[in-house]
Amino acid sequence: MTPGTLGEVLGLPPIPRGTWAGEAVYVSPVALRRGEDPEELAERLRALPGITAVRVRPRGFLEIVVAVPGELVTEIGATVPVPTGEKLVPAREVPVAPGDTSVVPVAEGGVPVDTLGGGAAWGDLPRTWANPGFVVRYAHARAVAVQRWAVELGVGGDFRPELLEDRRDRAVLRLLAEIHGRRVSRDPGWAAYAEQLALAYHDAFEGAAALPSGDEEPSELHTARVRLARAVRDVLAEALTALGETAPERL
Repeated sequence: MTPGTLGEVLGLPPIPRGTWAGEAVYVSPVALRRGEDPEELAERLRALPGITAVRVRPRGFLEIVVAVPGELVTEIGATVPVPTGEKLVPAREVPVAPGDTSVVPVAEGGVPVDTLGGGAAWGDLPRTWANPGFVVRYAHARAVAVQRWAVELGVGGDFRPELLEDRRDRAVLRLLAEIHGRRVSRDPGWAAYAEQLALAYHDAFEGAAALPSGDEEPSELHTARVRLARAVRDVLAEALTALGETAPERL
């Protein structure tokens, strides 16, 4: 079950929640918005393939747990249109967890607004980790290089999304899961989002290798991580374009 498919079922993009180190959880206020019985909607969702659990929280919020979060990379690269049949409502605030008095800003379609927001003002220098622009551009260049090196090293075969289970892979997936919501948000916060995704990808690149080393043979896990890198490349390129930059293939 992918966020795009889940968004079509719900009528608005689901909101990824938590770290995904354990469960891959989305939260949705759709029952509240539609005035539907949340228990009945939860029961219908539980019958869908790829969903392992649906929990009804206070005020009718649904927590939806997907079985294979890695499946989401298969839909990265193409913009998903805003679901039809839903009347978008003005920005408002909703609680993020039962008993939690904090709130997360929600824009049209129930999409969280990135409060870090703001436009990017990234210079080319310094090329250090202190420069968010370097962090994002370097991550894109690394993800591009992985595609090139994968061909040279013979990494290929069928993509098995269930292999993306390392905590670093899941951290990248958790951020990629936000892309549909950010695309339809009136305040997508591309700069902050791109930096967060880039940092997570650097961690994965260095600690969860996408490519074989030495005499190591290419494996299905390498194939899965190369596919994950391609999704990162596509999303970072989209974010950089939205910020008026050209995504670099090399630095």
